[in-house]
Amino acid sequence: MTNDPKAPLTLLDEKNYAFDAPRVKPTQSKGGQSAYFSCWDIHAYYGESYIVQGVSFDIREGEIVALLGRNGAGKTSTLRAIARVDNPALKHGEIWLDHQPLHEMKAWQAARVGIGLVPEDRRIIQGLTVEENLKLAQIAPPHGWSIERIYDLFPRLGERKSQEGTTLSGGEQQMLAIGRTLARDVKLLLLDEPYEGLAPVIVQEIERTLEQIKQLGMTTIIVEQNAIAALHLADRAIILDMGTVVFDGGAQEVLDNADLRQEYLAI
Repeated sequence: MTNDPKAPLTLLDEKNYAFDAPRVKPTQSKGGQSAYFSCWDIHAYYGESYIVQGVSFDIREGEIVALLGRNGAGKTSTLRAIARVDNPALKHGEIWLDHQPLHEMKAWQAARVGIGLVPEDRRIIQGLTVEENLKLAQIAPPHGWSIERIYDLFPRLGERKSQEGTTLSGGEQQMLAIGRTLARDVKLLLLDEPYEGLAPVIVQEIERTLEQIKQLGMTTIIVEQNAIAALHLADRAIILDMGTVVFDGGAQEVLDNADLRQEYLAI
């Protein structure tokens, strides 16, 4: 693959990083309103494989954005770059959340300033009960939702709070993964394939939950192969193709444009 022509970013020293001070003035979104989240010309690699190739977009506070594309388009890689996980490696570009420079952070730092990633594989901790998984998420501040509030959102988790998390059904594990993330103080919720591998009746239950989260005004990016379901939930859609943005507009516009869906989503 093409070698990166840009110099790698320099991370700030972990011990000296100031998490509570705004670093810059807010950027401006396309509508003239202040952008709550922005990524500018980000490039990310898995080793020598050039995956995210200059992605740029912004989000206003409270928006839900569906990040869509065919398999291999770079959706999950973009989400992981935003969350600042080690792979893919971010080599160029800037990522800002509520005045904070995520591009200068590691994953744990990004989590402390409000990034909440629900990964596709859920990563429920083996050997811990449902409640222990939730309590572990709150072992250090900043805290988000109380465990009681999470049980109100997911009554099934409350019923199974003493059951080992990894023995739950797939849908229940997805609920636990979302609940565990909400247990932190989340400013930007990143959902990676929340409907993957779930029965239709469970998908409907997760959809109802995400609708509740939407009504609460939580800023969210959802990556989902079930594009129609994601579009019905989202305010906006961003479509990736070969690691670049090929569409950024209203979710309803994609629902209404069969040619666009066929060209980039094969639906």
